[in-house]
Amino acid sequence: MPKKERHIVTKENFATARRWRGWLAVLSVGLLVLTGLGQGWTVPTAQAARAMPASFADLVEKLSPAVVNVSTTQKVKVRQGIRGLPPGSPFEEFFDQFFKNRRPNGRQNRNPGGDDDGTVTRRLRSLGSGFIIDPKGYIVTNNHVVQGADKITVRTQDGEEYEAKIVGRDREVDIALLKVEADKPLPHVEWGDSGKVRVGDWVLAIGNPFGLGGTVTAGIISARHRDISDSPYADFLQTDASINRGNSGGPMFNLDGRVVGINTAIFSPTGGNVGIGFAIPANQARKVVAQLREFGYAKRGYLGVTIQPIDKVTAEALGLEKPEGAIVAQVSPDSPAAKGGIRPGDVIIAFNGKPISDSNDLVRAVSDAGVGKKVTVDILRNGKRMTVSVTTAERPKSLTVGEQESGEEGAPGEDTLSSTLGMDLSNLNDSLREQFDIPPSIDGVLITDVSRFAAMRGFRPGDVILEVTGRRVKSVADVRQAIAALKKEGRKAALLRILRDEQYLFLSIPLERDEEED
Repeated sequence: MPKKERHIVTKENFATARRWRGWLAVLSVGLLVLTGLGQGWTVPTAQAARAMPASFADLVEKLSPAVVNVSTTQKVKVRQGIRGLPPGSPFEEFFDQFFKNRRPNGRQNRNPGGDDDGTVTRRLRSLGSGFIIDPKGYIVTNNHVVQGADKITVRTQDGEEYEAKIVGRDREVDIALLKVEADKPLPHVEWGDSGKVRVGDWVLAIGNPFGLGGTVTAGIISARHRDISDSPYADFLQTDASINRGNSGGPMFNLDGRVVGINTAIFSPTGGNVGIGFAIPANQARKVVAQLREFGYAKRGYLGVTIQPIDKVTAEALGLEKPEGAIVAQVSPDSPAAKGGIRPGDVIIAFNGKPISDSNDLVRAVSDAGVGKKVTVDILRNGKRMTVSVTTAERPKSLTVGEQESGEEGAPGEDTLSSTLGMDLSNLNDSLREQFDIPPSIDGVLITDVSRFAAMRGFRPGDVILEVTGRRVKSVADVRQAIAALKKEGRKAALLRILRDEQYLFLSIPLERDEEED
């Protein structure tokens, strides 16, 4: 019988076999791909994303005529004095008296052309940018470019100069609308949809940096929804397109040649460009500009509530899974919220069907709703979700959004009210009411002293506790019972409604502490 051939597997031929199997697999896949291509399949490529153009020149040539330089002059009074002397110093007083005594009539004569109070009127000049949105001569820029100006001059790309008048200004969003009278239709640009802008999209910035005239820079959208100011309306686009002083008010374009933002601010330790610029989104700006054109100011919706943000401790005190929404600290009498049944302590979690993530989100949603609009408001009250209907009014110009101070967790002590809350409490009497100016109509518990722990949560001596997590309190015993009930329920924090200087606030405080901070 012939011998059967034995196949001995060694490291060498095993590796060779693996390589052959690998090549066969590649060939099989290659044949499959080629076969697929024959059947109409396509291979995905990077062409699905919009490529960077070889040049922006055609786009710039089309857009630049609608971008203008905005220059302003403003009269200001400046105090004159000996250079190098700090105001109010003894040397300044000495030299003032010295010059005064040298004059025959005893009056100071080192301020020619100035006033008797030692000031002189000077003209300050500032430069910015803007863009034409209507051939009739309507121009958009930043409010801070024209604020306080006595004279505004607009210069177009072809060198024509026009004196501009302010149609309306909005300080909250930092937008101004100007109008010039021209004897011909002016070139203009169109608004784009900033809601469709994505991080990584190409953008162009055209403006008047440092007064040099029309200057173009390119970059990408670096981020969205940046909050860089105290305004609840702050919602900026961030870009690395070079923006410098003088670019304020200029347009940011997408590659379709539409305005997606208004260049407004930069972040810089030196005052120059470091690749971090900010623009007001076009969708926000367009609404404000339309109202400035129609009314001369921005009309905003109004609920009539003072609201506060919700942090983790407050969320725990309210029994919320996560810190979302806005808590109602106070409801104005006869306001839309009061008429709709909204109460202090309610947590607004949605407005007109839109989820509310924080207090600023609510302010923007109410503002955008307009005036006289019937909307729905979803709230949490004592852990139960409910929906109320509200008709918005016009927001008063003096309204501000209350803010809650943040704090840190602190320390345990003995299981007493003072050590738990980190504050000393007292029942109200006539003497304390007079000392802390508390009206007789107010029932509550007075905070007479606070530890560092309570102070870091925002509490102050003189605050009057009105409620503890929804429970009305009129005595120290009431507070003690409310805290005990919360602990029994397993709550780790309490939410106190307080009265301070005629303002109602909600402040939260942990009921469990790990380290002494008093």
